[in-house]
Amino acid sequence: MIVLIRKYFISGLLVWLPIWITVLAINFLVDILSKSLLLLPARYQPDVLLGVHIPGIGVMITVVVIIATGLFAANFIGRYLVALGDAIVARIPIVRSIYTGVKQVTQTLLTPGGQSFRKVLLVEFPCPGVFSLAFQTGEVHHSIQHSMKDQEAMVSYFIPTTPNPTSGFLMMAPRSQVTELDMSVDQALKFVISLGVMQPVRKSSQSEDEERKIQ
Repeated sequence: MIVLIRKYFISGLLVWLPIWITVLAINFLVDILSKSLLLLPARYQPDVLLGVHIPGIGVMITVVVIIATGLFAANFIGRYLVALGDAIVARIPIVRSIYTGVKQVTQTLLTPGGQSFRKVLLVEFPCPGVFSLAFQTGEVHHSIQHSMKDQEAMVSYFIPTTPNPTSGFLMMAPRSQVTELDMSVDQALKFVISLGVMQPVRKSSQSEDEERKIQ
């Protein structure tokens, strides 16, 4: 009897736990987007102007503002004003370090065609003979490259921890010491977050399956 209860309890957890975590993640994102309206003065809050609370209006307004900002920043005047703002922030101590660092990271991750976090690598870590998944973040700075006795080109990569992939280790190694895997970044993240339970599928095999479905 106890064995059956334990079996059904685990089966129930497998159903509800992913749903619960997904709801929490979505609720967290919606909460962050909604709180952006707190930047407005109280009398300009949508609830005050409309006289009624509309669920999700903060998210919609924030998304519209982000898209509108992107459209503005894409034209000549917008690019000039963004560059001017960057130049002003660059003159403010402490703030410039944080702002510049965050902007460089976001540009690297979100710019289409970039190489950062586009390749999944297999590296020896934390000791020889033991391997970990890593994400290539770019080429090693020339000052570091020139300081190495071996002039072989080096790459930098990020080794995420599990089950929280937002923390990890930044490592550098010769290109010959890392192996590029036939695996998408999404599959690698799922593998890390699931503690290795969700096995990745080869990208080539996945493409063949999609072609079969189309045919």
